[in-house]
Parts: sequence; structure tokens; C-alpha cells
Amino acid sequence: MNKGKITPVAWVPTAYFAMGLPFVVVNMVSVLMFDGMGVDSASITFWTSLILLPWTIKPLWSPFLELFRTKKFYVVTTQLVTGVAFGLTALSLTFQDFFAPAVFFLAVAAFSGATHDIACDGVYMSELTPTQQARYIGWQGAFYNIAKIVASGGLIYLAGWLIKNSLSSDVSASVGDVIAANRNAWMIIMGILGAVMFLLGLYHIFILPGKGVKGEVGKATADKRRVKDVLYDLWNVLRQFFTKKHILVYIIFILLYRFGEGFVVKVVPLFLKASRESGGLGLDTEQIGVYYGTYGAAAFVAGSLLAGYYISAFGLKKVLFSLVCAFNIPFVVYALLAWRQPDAGWIIASGIIFEYFGYGFGFVGLTLFMMQQIAPGPHQMAHYAFASGIMNLGVMIPGMMSGWLADKLGYLTFFIVVMLCTVPAFIMSRIVPFRYDDKGNCSKRKRQP
Repeated sequence: MNKGKITPVAWVPTAYFAMGLPFVVVNMVSVLMFDGMGVDSASITFWTSLILLPWTIKPLWSPFLELFRTKKFYVVTTQLVTGVAFGLTALSLTFQDFFAPAVFFLAVAAFSGATHDIACDGVYMSELTPTQQARYIGWQGAFYNIAKIVASGGLIYLAGWLIKNSLSSDVSASVGDVIAANRNAWMIIMGILGAVMFLLGLYHIFILPGKGVKGEVGKATADKRRVKDVLYDLWNVLRQFFTKKHILVYIIFILLYRFGEGFVVKVVPLFLKASRESGGLGLDTEQIGVYYGTYGAAAFVAGSLLAGYYISAFGLKKVLFSLVCAFNIPFVVYALLAWRQPDAGWIIASGIIFEYFGYGFGFVGLTLFMMQQIAPGPHQMAHYAFASGIMNLGVMIPGMMSGWLADKLGYLTFFIVVMLCTVPAFIMSRIVPFRYDDKGNCSKRKRQP
């Protein structure tokens, strides 16, 4: 296909919108869905964290995707599969024992979504020239975050409106009525998500550049040889990653950087929705969609943009500690909210905006650190993917135990413990070595006189 035949504006926004939807649905939307249907917090946080594993380990199967089919084939197929998985999730909510099948179908969506990420980035890099890649990188990031706002903001708000509308005629609704209202609302939301992903897949059959099928695979012996070669290359890339200078210190640093966030990210939506009697803020689903999903996501984007200018002005090494502060200190907002339990919506929204702004501002520092200090070398893209996977593991593990810990400690004590969990990140930011300077040159120690 001629690269100039279809403008990137026709497919870059839609492809990266499709990339953002599955992650935010599995990571956040599902938490509120299961909470509304009466699932306990420990089960919610454990399973919705565990099924994020494909985004952590996706570098392990990424080299195999080009053996038999094209990148376009995987993008389109995974969008269709994810759409079906969301549709089946909606159907599973009608079961009496809905939790296990719903988690299973969301896990399918997670694996499909992680595979989609690999292929979509591959299409972007292979079908666009370096100049075009730079030109449309803003579109890429913008529509990925628009997907987050649509899913965690707009659709959660819609779910809240549907629930409230269903119960508005019955002031003294029973627990069963509330769960039934949640079930109907979330079936609609999951159905919408499924339809959107499936339609995007159909759209990209015709719009996404690249051939749909590479052609005949070839002889079986040739395939075996190629698979063997890929396995050898993967092992070689992994070996070189784990033998890099300072790699153990770097792994500890990127695991600890987001360790506090791993506890917070799953519990905060539950805290916002929990009754005041149980230590929460008593927000309804509509308010969470606006405050957390819309205002918060917009603040994250603003923080990310400003951080880029801040780092470019002073250099990453000089500002790393301040970025760690910006990322972790704002979590104290939730301890304050749990302590005071304010009624005013603007106070709650302001706290969330402050935390999300710091989150976006500090997150850029970790991303750039992995790009500049860990990834450089002959396998730069693969090593960045491995570092990203380890980083996600640092969020997934605390997320799995966060609900159980919050139930045991109560929200106020839980958020205080979270603040203590951020302390190692501050220490590591002071001692972590830099192999390269801001221009990408290898740093050398000055000789002692």
C-alpha cells in the first residue's frame, strides 16, 4: 500500500483510541462494576490486578507476531476479539455466579489488548516515516488519553445515571434492587464497549495501512527454524538486558517508583464510593465518573505535558528527586480526605485533580529514565519493553493485596501506610546511578587528583 494513499489522521487517532480502551476498562472500570454488584474489595483488587499481567509480560511473545501474519492482521483481529470479549462480559453479568466468568472474559480482553498494543505500535513505526512519526506522536498520546476519559469518565458517568434512574422511583430500594440496577447498567456499558471495539476493528480492515495477510507461511521445517531463531534471539536479548551495568539497582528503582501507586490505584475508586460510615466519601458512580475519570484524567495530561518542558529545561538527573516528590507526595490527599471526609464536591474534586496532576508530572520522569538509562544499546526497543513490564509488575503486585489491606486497616490507616511505602522511592532517587548524560553520552567518573 502506498503510504501516501491514506492519511494517518484517518487511522492513528482511532487505533490509539482502541489501544487505550481495554486497559482502562480492565484496570479501573471493572473495579466499580464489580463493587456495584456486591463483590468484596479483596477479590476485586486481587483479580483485576492479576489479569493485568499480559501488559507486563507482552515482550515475551512480541517477537513471534511477525512469523505468520502481518501487524495489521493482529491489530484488526485483536480489536474484534476484544469487542467480543466485552460483549461476553456483559452476557456473563446475567449469571447468578457472574464473577468468575466475567473475570475470565476480561482476562481474554487483557491478553488481546496487550497483543494489540504490540502490533499497533508496529504499524505506527513501519508505516510512517520518521518525520511522520514525530508529526503524529501528539495525536497518538492525545487519543490514548481520550479513551481513558471516555471510559473512566463518560461511561462511568453513564452507568451512574442509569443506576440512579433505575432506582429513582423507589426510595427504599433493597440491596437486591441496587444490585439488579447495577447489573442492567453495566451490561449496557459493557455492550457499548464491545460494539465500539468491534466497529473499530471493521473500520480498520479498510483504513489501516498494510496488507491483511502476509501470504503463505512456507514449509513446516522453515517455520520451525524461524521459531527456533526467534527463541534464541529472545534469550540473547533477555541475557543482555539482565547483564547491563547497574541493572539490579535500576530494577529496584523502577519497582519502587510506583509501589505506592500500586496500592492506591485500585482502592481509591472503592474509597470514593464507600459509605461515610465505613470511612469512605459516599460518592455515587456519576460523581466518580466526573471527578476521578474526567477531571483527574485531564489533570494527568496537563501534568505530563508540563513535565516534559520541566525536564528538558533542567535535565533528568537534576530533577529526578523532585519528580519522585511530585509523583508520590500527592497521595497524602487521600489520607486527608479519609480523615476529614468533606461534604463539598469541589474539595474532593480539587484533591483528585492535585493528585492526578502530580501523577502525570512524576510519571514522565520514570518513563524518560527507562528510555535514557536502561534502554540504550543494540536492543533499545526490546529493553525498554522489558523495563516497562517490570515497572507494571511493581504496580500489579501491591494492587493485588490492596483491597485486603484496606479492609484490615480501614481507609485512613491504609493511606497512611501507603505514604510510608513511598519512602524507599525517595531514597533510591538520591542514589540511583546515571550511565548516560542528558545528551545520551556515556557518563564517566572524574579521576581523583
